[in-house]
This record gives sequence, C-alpha cells and structure tokens, in this order.
Amino acid sequence: MQIPADLKYSPDHEWVKATELVVRIGITDYAQDALGDVVFVDLPKIGATVNAGGQVGEVESTKSVSEIYAPVSGTVSAVNEALNGSPELLNSSPYGEGWICEVTVTSLDEFNALLSAEAYAQLTNN
Repeated sequence: MQIPADLKYSPDHEWVKATELVVRIGITDYAQDALGDVVFVDLPKIGATVNAGGQVGEVESTKSVSEIYAPVSGTVSAVNEALNGSPELLNSSPYGEGWICEVTVTSLDEFNALLSAEAYAQLTNN
C-alpha cells in the first residue's frame, strides 16, 4: 500500500497536495483498493464552492458508490477531465494521473491540520 510522505491525508481517505494556495485532491491507494475497479467518477464543477467535509463528487466502482469529500474549503479551480473517459486512472495511478480536482483556498490552515503520512498509515493499519 503506497502512502507518499510528501502528501497530507484526510480520515475519509483523500490525499492532498498544496502548491501555494492551490490544493490538488485525489483518493488514496487504500481507498481505490477498497473500491475495486472504478467505472465512473462524478467530478465537481469548476467554480463550485466546497466546504471541508462536504461532498465534492462520487466514485462508482464494480462494488459500490462512494462519496468524495473535500478535505479543505475553497473554490474548485480545475478538474481532471481525463477521468471522464478513463475512470480506471483512479486505480492505476491514484497519486498521479488519477487526481480528481484542484481547490483554490484562502489559507492553508485546513491543509496543515490534515494527517501526515505516518498518521494516515496508523489509521489504515499499514
């Protein structure tokens, strides 16, 4: 199970990477493994306002439908359109080509409060 040390994590199994005030969000390797084969991703709309803990989309797999939660508050500034035609990128490259969206934030306080890789590993018993 991959848990890159340079990312932050939510208890809901999203990973987060900040570049200045733009935060990229995706689901973790743990989450994609639990979901199974992803067949559809419902992406948020660019310009949508999201609140930390609120739903920003859904992932449909052969096993279930799961919500994607925003680990930070802000405005959706980009979405990964590649997921529309290739939702399996969430399985094959959860920390790379399988990112879901980017959110522009006004502060990194919520980002800084997220779990470290070590804390996330403890949460998932890895």
